[in-house]
Amino acid sequence: MIWGMSATDDAGRGPILVSACLVGAACRYDGAARTDAALVAELTGGGGPWVLLCPEQMAGLPTPRARSFFVGGPGADVIDGRACVMNADGTDVTDAFLAAARQVVALCREWGVRRAILKDRSPACGCTCVYVGEQLTPGRGVTAEALAQAGIELECR
Repeated sequence: MIWGMSATDDAGRGPILVSACLVGAACRYDGAARTDAALVAELTGGGGPWVLLCPEQMAGLPTPRARSFFVGGPGADVIDGRACVMNADGTDVTDAFLAAARQVVALCREWGVRRAILKDRSPACGCTCVYVGEQLTPGRGVTAEALAQAGIELECR
């Protein structure tokens, strides 16, 4: 789901993609937000233009939802078909995560996004570490990996 977008600013810079949970949207798997007060201040103080979205909700997953994790490797391995994303209920949600990643990349290209500020440890947005099974492991989430492969600069919070 996309919560908001401001237009391109006067300098012609494209918007910044932001994980919606970081700015107060209750879209995490547990139905909560993970608000980053410094980021909210940056965005409301003229740090935009910006786009807020949640790839997991774009994937059609409900909120709240069962926690998802990787089996076989992080996002790069999922994109390459060597790993999958499962949820705690035992449902394979790989196709939903891949579809959301493709949609986010397409939107970024359409809107001229060159930078993304993402929630780390997320199976979609994590950009330094994610859970492979129960183990916190270096790697990216599916959407973060797709964005990196598309040349989008990533920043994790």
